[in-house]
Amino acid sequence: MKALTEIQNELKAPKNQYNSFGKYKYRSCEDILEAVKPLLKKHNCTLTITDSVEEVGSMVYVEAECVLRSKDDEVIVRAQAGIDPNRKGMDIAQSFGSSSSYARKYALNGLFLIDDTKDADATNEHGKGTNSKPITTPVKTEVKEGDKVFMAILKGVSEGKGTIEQAKAKYSISESVEASLKEKIRALKDVM
Repeated sequence: MKALTEIQNELKAPKNQYNSFGKYKYRSCEDILEAVKPLLKKHNCTLTITDSVEEVGSMVYVEAECVLRSKDDEVIVRAQAGIDPNRKGMDIAQSFGSSSSYARKYALNGLFLIDDTKDADATNEHGKGTNSKPITTPVKTEVKEGDKVFMAILKGVSEGKGTIEQAKAKYSISESVEASLKEKIRALKDVM
């Protein structure tokens, strides 16, 4: 999609928010949306964001879906964030809202190629002083057969909400785990 490439190259979403506790700057979902709206208009595109609450085993999470549409094309990106209904200092609505904002922000980051590697958790020294280790590329979570991530991937791919290749971009998936996923997905499709 040509328009997406142009928007990705033109988008400037500065970190306008400040966390005084952790002493770092960050960008919110709203900051990204404010920056992208003029580019959507310029390139004659629309962006919609929807949430769904999903459950895999005992894990409840929000899945945000961003859909960018142009005249002839569309691109869909999804991101998830876990929900902790017992989060200290938040009522249930705030907990769901916080997870929704987080998932939406990371779906937008994926869609528009916004790099947050030097964001809050990467730059926050957590009281360790200036002798902190340099920022490194985060290690992908390893998926093991039957774990929560495995089950979430299995569910998502089976329901047409993603592909194994998309999961491999986010997680470390061995050949044997990938083969198991494919086998289980085929079995599910045969049942349907």
